[in-house]
Amino acid sequence: MVRNNRLKVRLRGDAMFELLITMTERIGIIVTIAFIVTRLRFFRSMISQDKLTPVQQLQAILVFGILGIIGTYTGITVNTESLEVNKWMMQVSGDEAIANSRVVGVVMAGLFGGYRIGLGAGLIAGLHRFTLGGFTSLACGLATILAGLLASLFHKKNEQVRFSAALLMGALAESLQMLIILLLSRPFEQAMSLVGYIGVPMIVANGIGCALFLLIIRSVLNEEEKVAAQQAQASLRIAGRTIGYMRQGMNAQSAEAVCRILYEEVNASAIAITNDRMILAHVGTGDDHHAAGRPLQTEVTRRVIEQGEQLIADRAHIQCQKPDCPLGAAVIGPLKQGGVTVGTLKFYFRSPKDITHVTTELMSGLTMLLSYQLEAAQLEETKELAREAEIKTLQAQIHPHFLFNALNTILSLTRIDAEKARKLLRSLSDYIRQNLTAATAEKATLQDELQHIRSYMSIEQTRFEDKLQIQYEVEDSALQALVPPLTLQPLIENSIRHGFRNKTDHCVILIRIQGDPAAGVIVTIKDNGTGITPERLQLLGRQMLDSSSGTGMAVYNVNRRLALMYGPHASLNIQSDEAVGTEIQFQIPAAVNLKLHS
Repeated sequence: MVRNNRLKVRLRGDAMFELLITMTERIGIIVTIAFIVTRLRFFRSMISQDKLTPVQQLQAILVFGILGIIGTYTGITVNTESLEVNKWMMQVSGDEAIANSRVVGVVMAGLFGGYRIGLGAGLIAGLHRFTLGGFTSLACGLATILAGLLASLFHKKNEQVRFSAALLMGALAESLQMLIILLLSRPFEQAMSLVGYIGVPMIVANGIGCALFLLIIRSVLNEEEKVAAQQAQASLRIAGRTIGYMRQGMNAQSAEAVCRILYEEVNASAIAITNDRMILAHVGTGDDHHAAGRPLQTEVTRRVIEQGEQLIADRAHIQCQKPDCPLGAAVIGPLKQGGVTVGTLKFYFRSPKDITHVTTELMSGLTMLLSYQLEAAQLEETKELAREAEIKTLQAQIHPHFLFNALNTILSLTRIDAEKARKLLRSLSDYIRQNLTAATAEKATLQDELQHIRSYMSIEQTRFEDKLQIQYEVEDSALQALVPPLTLQPLIENSIRHGFRNKTDHCVILIRIQGDPAAGVIVTIKDNGTGITPERLQLLGRQMLDSSSGTGMAVYNVNRRLALMYGPHASLNIQSDEAVGTEIQFQIPAAVNLKLHS
């Protein structure tokens, strides 16, 4: 009797082990189907998003629900009286049940999609199981629905599903199904016999199945992340290589340079850039007839420009006039500037099959990147124009304040010394001519500035009756350095008008120009006037002053124009002592000055 019981236990154990092996094989079928499904574009897009649209949610419910149905059909029918096993489920009689992997798809739906998708997939797979019949149909159908809800409890947004969670949920879902079978299925003896036979194999097999399914989905996500990382890396590399050219704006030279860079970086047969009228550049296959300078030929390109949206074109839409043109497909994206489409970027391929989801995403990213660079170029150009306009405005504000005094001096001299009056009139003429020239010039050499000062000082020294002296300490090698026009004369005039206002004799101005290979050129203007008060000195050159003795406009304008041309480091450095005089100094950087000369 004991021997017979041991034999039955051994036979039952062997049958359970055989069932486990068979169940594992069937799990392999489900996992294989899952692998195929994850290759589909919509599924990859669906599982890589944090939030699904209603359409994507419906797609997910259908996909996981169908996986649950497949898990039912790949199950094994078990006769509860004889414990005979039919390895392929064809139909279910009243005393039969199904050892299956139905919960794999349903559990994964809950883990990845939450309660809506888990419940939806569970309803599809559960109702289908109920329609097949068998004494466990109600229990199995209900358990499938509850499995989807149970798995959704482990769903957390923006968090990766853990391997252990999938393994545990698969096992828990099957354990729940065994419990519901015992509670609802009758006769109870058959239910007990069934659970004792298929319980352990199904719990183990489905736990492993959910874990394997997770590994497949995780591999897809890792692949998507890898592709995204590669795209980001390529985009950053392309951005670094193209930004210097796109700053020039969209012209034939910059477009060709960008096309060559993209041709090296992108796996396309040809790359082209157009504006809204013509082809600016074409690099790669077909460059013998898709030549730069030709007008736009395709209607699809005009549509991209008009609509501002990316389009895909086949051979018919490319409309190439050469019958044997090897280019059979293209992705065309809009290039925008200021919200307006100003051109297109084109990736050409030999066949539409060569265009992948990665290609279209890369095109979207690159057109956005190049459009940003065009925007930056436009802003830089606008900034430069504003800068030039400000310089012109500041220069236009500088007037020869001494003009009327000079004319009065010349008029007086015509009665006393006509020859000297003639020389002064010539100096005044030279001075005014240099002022007019400076109003339209962008830069002037220090040599031009000194000539301007000599014309100015010849008149002022006559007015001061030789009480005014000017001294020059100038290195000839530094005289070709560039400065904004009318830089030195306003500073000299400021010394005369304000520094020597209360000084009657021995008025001396020193102009020192020194060259330094490292520092550049240093310009110093020094006077022995009455100096500047500390309060006024703090603001002079930095802002306009509200003072009865002057607004400081001349010094402010010079300081502002130097900063605009060379940067803040070239600003005026003003030192003053009320008992000694004033010294104004500025520095022309060597590297920047050399660049302006080039």
